[in-house]
Amino acid sequence: MNDDDRIFKALADPTRRGILDALFARDGQSLTELEAVAPDMTRFGVMKHVKLLVDAGLVVTRRDGRRTLHHLNPVPIRLIHDRWISRYVERQAAALADLTQRLESS
Repeated sequence: MNDDDRIFKALADPTRRGILDALFARDGQSLTELEAVAPDMTRFGVMKHVKLLVDAGLVVTRRDGRRTLHHLNPVPIRLIHDRWISRYVERQAAALADLTQRLESS
């Protein structure tokens, strides 16, 4: 599995997106704090989701004494945006700009 596949797989799950949102809101959370994202899930289940995010490079961990803190790494998402999303948005934005110009000149 290549890096893009890992990132898309990680982003495909709503629980993992919730974890990323939580880290975006407040970076550097412990696993215990991240468990609040999925209160119906076991600690082990949340841990599996976090591990997949780490494997995809979307989350970076750092030891702080006895705790492991999880930090958001937005770089892979930006690379996906630059490679995939912006390519499709650019054409649509250009078409809207052309339409606006034609309507204003009429």
